[in-house]
Amino acid sequence: MRTNIVTRTLLATTTVAALAAGSLAAAGTSFAAPAAAHPVTSEAVTPQAVNNLGLTTAQAKKVQRWLKSYWHYTGSIDGKLGPNSWKAFQRCLKKYWGYTGPIDGVVGKGTIKGLQRLLKDSYGYRGAIDGIAGSGTKAAFKRFADAH
Repeated sequence: MRTNIVTRTLLATTTVAALAAGSLAAAGTSFAAPAAAHPVTSEAVTPQAVNNLGLTTAQAKKVQRWLKSYWHYTGSIDGKLGPNSWKAFQRCLKKYWGYTGPIDGVVGKGTIKGLQRLLKDSYGYRGAIDGIAGSGTKAAFKRFADAH
């Protein structure tokens, strides 16, 4: 009988120890899981602003090919008018269409005004030179892209 009591005590102690170890292991896992869910990288993330002003990818590729031929665009022909596409376009707008801002690839009011002057001259834009890329500007820009 004494052997049964020692065996039961030993079994109970072992069970309690196993449960405690399992609880600690689970607690360690639960604290480690969020760290794995949010990996840390050492790379800097630089957003690329793309502004096609309503052009399809195919139309934007036509514009990029034109920019490559005439305005020193050196980027890929990917149909995404990003800063490098707009820098090349700004060179054109600065030379011929009254753009006075920096060649920075930012599609701001000045860039749009220069674009509107170009579009008014040859691509049916009838709106104001206001630096707002509204539906008339976008429709004329599509005509420009289709022509190139």
